[in-house]
Amino acid sequence: MQSHPQMPAPRPKISRLEVYWTSVTYRTVVLYVALILAVLLAAFYLVVPDWYASALNRIEKAIGAGVNNLAAGTQTQARFVNLDGRVQVKRVNSVQWVDADYHVTLDKGDLIQTGADGAARITFADGTTYTVKSNSLVTVEENSVERDSTTRVGMHISSGAVDLSTGTWQSPRSKAEVSFSNAVASLHENSRAAIRSDPSTQDNEITVSAGDAELQRGEEHVDIGRYERAVLPPSGPIQKTNVLAPPELTEPLNLQPLIEADPKHAAIHFAWTPVSQAVSYDIKVSTTSMFSRIAAEKRTSQTSVDLTGFDPGDYFWSVIATDAQKHDSEASETFKFTLVMEGKGQEMLLEVDGTELHGNVVEVIGRTEPGAALIIDGEPVADVAPDGQFRYFTPPMSRGSQVIVITGQNRRGGTATKRVAIVIP
Repeated sequence: MQSHPQMPAPRPKISRLEVYWTSVTYRTVVLYVALILAVLLAAFYLVVPDWYASALNRIEKAIGAGVNNLAAGTQTQARFVNLDGRVQVKRVNSVQWVDADYHVTLDKGDLIQTGADGAARITFADGTTYTVKSNSLVTVEENSVERDSTTRVGMHISSGAVDLSTGTWQSPRSKAEVSFSNAVASLHENSRAAIRSDPSTQDNEITVSAGDAELQRGEEHVDIGRYERAVLPPSGPIQKTNVLAPPELTEPLNLQPLIEADPKHAAIHFAWTPVSQAVSYDIKVSTTSMFSRIAAEKRTSQTSVDLTGFDPGDYFWSVIATDAQKHDSEASETFKFTLVMEGKGQEMLLEVDGTELHGNVVEVIGRTEPGAALIIDGEPVADVAPDGQFRYFTPPMSRGSQVIVITGQNRRGGTATKRVAIVIP
């Protein structure tokens, strides 16, 4: 019997498989999720409106509390605004002295010490400034801001000298104090005074050059007015006397730019008002606001003088009056001017696009040439973009009409000046 081989069974036919998909972007997912949340919130609002309003209020309070706490922490910080020479700080919770810099914030209990060539200016939240002179040791004694904008700031002088200046306060209960030995001096708003303390002789004194102050030592209370000095001897009552008034500066104006073709040989004209009973005046010009480096000094019997030999840059100047008995007044208010070399080429590009008010701080927005140097109200502008765009925030300014002066110089030597009038409400 012959067998035949079996043929293999045909394979089943496989139908074609097709897969379809749709790509969905993250943006679409986010939009759908947001839409679903909006629908749910709307439903909650329609069903239980009271619960919705209560939850929203809780969220707003939580966010507001966080912002207020952050703002309060920023407002109560005291900072260095000028440093010159050797200045050191010892924090209240530290035993080590460190060099002061502009990033250091000062709190209650911190110590500040200046060397023979050192000086520091410290500003507090309410605009009060303490200028710590050379060879001084002071302590931050008080720094607080209450909810009703009442501020209280204070320093203690262990040794040396401090100049204290106050501005306009938002609350009449605000205080700015300085203590020394067993006495406390409290300045009123818009006042200026110089305090000296010598622990070796136990002699302390305060001289008021603007506004008024109060001095308290034990049961003694003395009111000190403008151009009055109170001396606290080691024994005996407080002695109050009148002092010679300082001159008022008139030329050059504060923050005025002076553009000269040859600054080194240009005669800069300085002028001030005469002081009754003064027989001579001592003018000092410095490259620092605390007069630690003197660029020129001259004594004269006149109320004006021309001085030469200044390089381009920023300068500060003040005048002291002297009477026939060799008694000196306190130094006048310090004025600042900027000496700029006049460019020999064409004037540079300098445009002010606008200004914005942030409280009593002004933001200046403009454009200039790439690589140009700018000075606004005597302060250099650090934030100039490569394309010449710039933004600058001024220090806090006083209420009323103000003029911001912008001076620039490009790489070709060209110069330009712009004056912007603003009003601080």
